[in-house]
Amino acid sequence: MFDPTSRYAKLAVKTLPVTGPDGQPREIRYVERRFLPPAGAGTPLVEHDVVQGERLDRVTAKYLGDPTQFWRVADANETLRPEELTDEIGGTITIALPQL
Repeated sequence: MFDPTSRYAKLAVKTLPVTGPDGQPREIRYVERRFLPPAGAGTPLVEHDVVQGERLDRVTAKYLGDPTQFWRVADANETLRPEELTDEIGGTITIALPQL
């Protein structure tokens, strides 16, 4: 269902039985909730200093080789809003190997 590198790839797909508006039973499929890994779960590789105009996808591509893995950097920095990691010029972003 999801690409193997997706943050949702290892989550179970669940089914919720409901009654539709027509009174007929139907099923709603959904992916179970994803929790952030515990703090310090990954192995830090490098600390990156944010510069003017930087984007997280480019930082991720530089260090992890894949811009779509930005969520791994967000997890390592314990943020639910990845865009905030590059908001502060001079701020530091931890780039870490993911927990397997």
